[in-house]
Amino acid sequence: MSDNRDLRIDRQRLMDSLETLGQLGRKADGSCCRLALTDEDKLGRDLVVSWMKHLGLEVKVDRVGNILGLLPGSETLPPVMTGSHIDTVATGGKLDGCYGVLAGLEALRTVKEAGIVTRHPLAVAVFTNEEGARFQPDMLGSLVYVGGLGVEETLAAPISGGSTIGEALARIGYAGSEEPGSIVPAAFIEAHIEQGPILTSGVGRIGAVKDLQGISWQEVTIQGAANHAGTTPMNLRRDAAWGAAQVICFVHDLALELGGSQVGTVGSVKLDPGLINVIPREAVLTVDLRNPLESRLQEAEQRLAGFLETLAVETGLETSLRPLSRTEPVVFDDHIIDVIRQSAELMGQPYLIMTSGAGQDAQMLARICPSAMIFVPSIGGISHSPLEATNPDDLELGANVLLQAMLKLAE
Repeated sequence: MSDNRDLRIDRQRLMDSLETLGQLGRKADGSCCRLALTDEDKLGRDLVVSWMKHLGLEVKVDRVGNILGLLPGSETLPPVMTGSHIDTVATGGKLDGCYGVLAGLEALRTVKEAGIVTRHPLAVAVFTNEEGARFQPDMLGSLVYVGGLGVEETLAAPISGGSTIGEALARIGYAGSEEPGSIVPAAFIEAHIEQGPILTSGVGRIGAVKDLQGISWQEVTIQGAANHAGTTPMNLRRDAAWGAAQVICFVHDLALELGGSQVGTVGSVKLDPGLINVIPREAVLTVDLRNPLESRLQEAEQRLAGFLETLAVETGLETSLRPLSRTEPVVFDDHIIDVIRQSAELMGQPYLIMTSGAGQDAQMLARICPSAMIFVPSIGGISHSPLEATNPDDLELGANVLLQAMLKLAE
């Protein structure tokens, strides 16, 4: 690392690339909408691939649309890989995922322009459908990449509009020929905005992420009976909306009771028939439970299931629970965390060893290679919003820490 310790990325070039990509799918309110495998996603992919090719990277696209840009090393070895995703939620910002891809691309560009040839090849990846905003599971591309989900099963999965994932990939021109996971990295390191408030509290400008919370997504359905809102006495109602309210309160109180890093969220509630003067016959809601300890996450899941059983017995409502997505907590690699720490110290900047509260592609790559993450602060802790922002100084710093860490890992 010492030979290249003064090497730095081009700050303005990074900012320009983030802004250019951020214009694709931009809405009137300033948010960004590039849902996976849509026309807007294709435009973003085309742009990033054009930058990769202009840099002279070898570009590979696998069967589920993951994109890999490779910069050769001096030896035929597994690459040191970075990257993230460029798909967004429907009301996203321009940094979530995109920063990890473009900071990685800028790091490789800086290495090549400096005439440096690392021992290991370097690579930057763009993974398909990290957000899970249009179809599930989230982190789909990286999950398939590490063998956690079959290719044929993935391609045949239905998405909105009556097509399949395979058909959508073909439509936008990203049904590649490479087998997912055919290149196993020597190491994976992902730069990302924190999406939370910890770093903005002033304890550090760089987060060296040591672990990542397990995530349990479940769908709760409550069946009651539709009836007239004015003529049905309260004690004779089977109100599915009231049942949903009990679940919402339970999830909130459960997270507080379990304490620590436990969080719980009801993010979506749908009532049927959804009319102002009709008691709802059905409520369908989603529950998001997260904890960095697997045992505690399982406890939260069991407590939710038990509550639903009790609710059904005591109220006459029918309840059911359907798993949507489940990822276990991940502990990242100690050596890579130490390299991130050293890189931050090289920049003379404070760092914090911390936990990620959001799911990331790095948690999937950790199944097949040593992995870790670099966090930079999110102003106000805001993400998945047009207000999502990070100070340009922090974006530059994070990219330089990534650059130095990748050079160290590629020695």
